[in-house]
Amino acid sequence: MNQTLYSPLIFELSHPGRKGYSLPENKWKVAHATEELPETLRRQGGLDTLPEADELTVARHYTNMSGNNFGIDTGFYPLGSCTMKYNPKINEELAALPGFTELHPDADDADVQGALELYDTLQSALAEIGGMSRFTLNPYAGAHGELTGLMVISSYHRHRGDAKRTKIIVPDSAHGTNPASAAVCGFQVVQVSSTPEGTVDVEALKPLLGDDIAGMMMTNPNTLGIFETRIPEIAKLVHDCGGLMYYDGANLNPMLGVCRPGDMGFDVMHINLHKTFSTPHGGGGPGSGPVGVRSGLEAFLPGPVVEKDPATGLYRRTSKPDSLGSVSSNLGNFGILVRALAWILAMGRENLPLAAKISVLNANYVKENLRDYYALPIEGICKHEFVFDGMRAEYGGSHSDASHITTLEVAKRLLDYGFHAPTIYFPLLFHESMMIEPTESESKETLDKFIDVLKKIALEARETPHLLRTAPQSTPVRRLDDVKAVKDARFTYTPEVN
Repeated sequence: MNQTLYSPLIFELSHPGRKGYSLPENKWKVAHATEELPETLRRQGGLDTLPEADELTVARHYTNMSGNNFGIDTGFYPLGSCTMKYNPKINEELAALPGFTELHPDADDADVQGALELYDTLQSALAEIGGMSRFTLNPYAGAHGELTGLMVISSYHRHRGDAKRTKIIVPDSAHGTNPASAAVCGFQVVQVSSTPEGTVDVEALKPLLGDDIAGMMMTNPNTLGIFETRIPEIAKLVHDCGGLMYYDGANLNPMLGVCRPGDMGFDVMHINLHKTFSTPHGGGGPGSGPVGVRSGLEAFLPGPVVEKDPATGLYRRTSKPDSLGSVSSNLGNFGILVRALAWILAMGRENLPLAAKISVLNANYVKENLRDYYALPIEGICKHEFVFDGMRAEYGGSHSDASHITTLEVAKRLLDYGFHAPTIYFPLLFHESMMIEPTESESKETLDKFIDVLKKIALEARETPHLLRTAPQSTPVRRLDDVKAVKDARFTYTPEVN
C-alpha cells in the first residue's frame, strides 16, 4: 500500500465532487417499491460540512487509523487509580454465548433462570469478598455506584426520621468523583485533611463530627497507595456520632482475599468491576459499579432485587417497599457481570489473594527502581500504586525553577518510547504528581522495560531537555496546544482551507 496516499497521518482526504456511494435512478417505478427517498426526507441544503471521498479511501483511512488505537492488548497501561489489567479472552467468549446475548431484559423470570442464577452467584461472591451482607449489581459504573451507595445512606437516615444529617466527610486525597457524587446526592461536602504520611488526619477529623454528619467516604488503600491503618478508630468515631462509613472500592485490587472492607467497619461500598475484576475498561463504558451493604441496610438497595424462592428453588426479581427505587434499566450491564464472574471463578478463592499480593509486589518493584530518579514524597511500602512528585532536582525537577522539567513533559516523552503515560497531576496533594499502578497482570520483563525508559528520560532531562520539551516526536499528532484545544474545540468536520 502506498503510505504516502493512505497513511493515517494524512487526515484531509476530501476532494470536491468525489462520491463514496451512489445508486442508479430507479427506472422501474413500481408503486410503493421505489428505492428513492421521499421528497420530504431529502436534504434541502448542501453538504459543505461533510467530507467528499470515495469509499475505498474512507475504508483505508479508518483501517489505518485503527492501528493507532492503544489498548491493554497492545501495551502497558501504568495508569494509577485506574487498575487497567488484562481482560482474559475466555471472558469475552463466555459473554458472547447466545444464551446471554440473545436474552431479552423483559423476559419472564421462568425463562431466564440461568441468567438470574448468574446474577445471584456474582452478588454472593462479591458479598463474601467485600465482607458485606448483600450486593446489587444494577449500577452502571463506579461513580454511579458511589451515587447509589450514598442514596442508600440517605434512605437509611430518612427512614429513621433523621433529616438533619446533610453532610458527607471526604478526605482531601479522595477521587474527584467522591465529592461530586455526594453533591449530586444533595449532601454538603466537608473535607478532612491528610497527615504528612498521606493518611487521614484523625485529629483533624474529630472536630468535624456531629449530629449533622450522614457519613464518611474513604478509599483504602487510599489514592496515594497507602494503607489507612486507623480505619477501625475512624469508623468508631463516625458511628458514635450516628454516621455511616462508605468504602470507595476503586482500590480494592490489592485487598482481594487479604482483608475486607466490611470487617474494617464500613457499612456501604461499591466495587468497580471494570477495574478489579478484569472487565473491559475505558472508552466511556461499559462499566459496572455493584453496591454492597452490611446487615440491616439491605432493604434500601435499588430494585429489582434477585432472590431465590426457598419454596420453589427458582430465582425471581422482586422489589422491596423501602427500596430507593430503580437506578438502571433492569439488571445493569449484564454482559459485564458475565465477564466478572468468569474471572472470579477462574481465579478461585485460593488465587484472589495471590493477585492482590503480586499487584503490591509489582508496584513496590517499580517504585524502588525509580526512586533515585523521581521524587518520592512519601516513604515506606506502598500497596497497589504509588505517587512520584515529578523528577528529582538533580535531573531538572526543581519546582521552584521555572525552567524545570514537568511531569507533563515526562508523560509526553513516554509516548515516543511506546508507553502509555501514567496518571498525571492527580492526586492534587502534590505539585507534579505522577501516579503509577502496574497491576498483577504485567510481567517482570515489561516492568523492567518501563523502568529503563523512565530512567533514560530522566537522563535526557538532565542532558538534552529539549527532547522532553518538544515531545512527542513519533506520534501521528505532535504536542497539542492544550489551551487552544479547550477554547477553540472542534467537534464537527470542517474542510481545510487551502
